[in-house]
Amino acid sequence: MKKLIQSMLVGAMALTAVPAFSADDVTLQLKWVTQAQFAGYYVAQDKGFYKDEGLNVTIKAGGPDIAPAQVLAGGGADVIIDWMPSALATREKGVPLVNIAQPFKSSGMMLTCRKDSGIKTPADFKGKTLGVWFFGNEYPFLSWMSQLGIPTNGGDDGVEVLKQGFNVDPILQNQAACVSTMTYNEYWQIIDAGLSADDLVVFKYEEQGVATLEDGIYALENRLADPEFADEMVRFVRASMKGWKWAEENPDAAAMIVLENDDTGAQTEAHQKRMMGEIAKLTAGSNGALDVADFQRTVDTLLAGGSDPVISGQPEGAWTSAITDKALGM
Repeated sequence: MKKLIQSMLVGAMALTAVPAFSADDVTLQLKWVTQAQFAGYYVAQDKGFYKDEGLNVTIKAGGPDIAPAQVLAGGGADVIIDWMPSALATREKGVPLVNIAQPFKSSGMMLTCRKDSGIKTPADFKGKTLGVWFFGNEYPFLSWMSQLGIPTNGGDDGVEVLKQGFNVDPILQNQAACVSTMTYNEYWQIIDAGLSADDLVVFKYEEQGVATLEDGIYALENRLADPEFADEMVRFVRASMKGWKWAEENPDAAAMIVLENDDTGAQTEAHQKRMMGEIAKLTAGSNGALDVADFQRTVDTLLAGGSDPVISGQPEGAWTSAITDKALGM
């Protein structure tokens, strides 16, 4: 009995000598609702990639009334997903957003038009009503119109801008000749609603020379100065990119993981699997490190706004490679 008690005491002392492991909490604010656009993060969570990096990640879905940069600035998130035009414009207004990684290599943004509107080329936009997303998503469109020399205040020589909600009703109800769409989402909503590809004319921003970077990972500059937080971001990016590459290689399985995280029940399996297939085309070719040429192309597009450019000058400190250099072992 004495030996048993001694053994139990030694075991108890050994347990108390080992400090309890505590994962670092990180909150991620998405740009939009739970869907395959963000599959890499849900995969990283589901597969334990964040846990392996000592992180406890909370993923917050976005929506039409949620501006990720405002959530970040208000302390409601540690890191966000945003499009670079919006992030750069926000930075110029005083919120020090910094791009720490860029999972999306290509742009999925398009302007989708009814063929029966008579639009065949961008020159035919004049005199038409075009649906445009706002909340920072309008910047690529405004730059494009500026480069075309087409005013956005209506008239025969300009376009009437319809503030488009996050649906495609204006084109279905003939309220607009064209609407904003993404290759992976709204375009297929139009198809599913009954219009065929033959009924439509599509203008991909990338093919029009006005493609800007989408879905980057951003944090606040002052927080990145803290070595502990910077280390959390290194681990977060490393796990997230592992999730993205897994999603690329297993698109159907990734779509199902997204569905499991959709609390609204609004998404369908068919739509999410199709979306993930399209998303994989946009993340392909990226290891998470920002390509400087892609960054400069985005900046040049935003500066080409005539008398009213989206940003007023070359951004300084708007991105860093310090996080991905460590995360990817570069």
